[in-house]
Amino acid sequence: MVTPEQVLSYWVDEVGPKGWYVGSEELDAQVREKFEETWHEAQTGSCGLWLTSPVGTLGYIVLTDQFPRNMFRGHADSFATDKSARAATKVAIERDWDMRIPEPVRQFFYMPLMHSENLIDQDRCVRLMKTRLPETGVDNLRHACAHRLIIRQFGRFPFRNAALGRTPTAAETSWIAEGGYAAALRAVDEKAAAS
Repeated sequence: MVTPEQVLSYWVDEVGPKGWYVGSEELDAQVREKFEETWHEAQTGSCGLWLTSPVGTLGYIVLTDQFPRNMFRGHADSFATDKSARAATKVAIERDWDMRIPEPVRQFFYMPLMHSENLIDQDRCVRLMKTRLPETGVDNLRHACAHRLIIRQFGRFPFRNAALGRTPTAAETSWIAEGGYAAALRAVDEKAAAS
């Protein structure tokens, strides 16, 4: 079985900040090849021991929150372990385990909240980006605010509808046609410039 240290070594040292948010077929295929089997093991509860330390929990969160978005891009399985990742994140934050991991890697403790379709999680994510990522969190905060804006507006992420087999509303279809996520980022930037 892959270890959490191997997950983090790959994600932090091999992929690194330049690759974290740049999707590519090559990266997706590499993540699938290296980690899909372990992701399935996590789904069945076989990675419980990972959740007993800060490093292990962060490895678990990357495995269950970040990697599925690469391995199953555009499909429902991208979100299949989001609930598990959120649960691990909330326990880790309560224990202040996130603060034992340096920036910018610490941000991955907060991503399951940013990916949540729950407004309370979104509010918490924005707060954490402001207070617990003082050196590297500016761009993360911008994206957290954009995600929260979308959940406030729709109660869900319209760009997931196709993968999850959800019927889009007229408002969601219009929003996507008018720029979707890029429009949400512009709205956040305009608000920040005005304040």
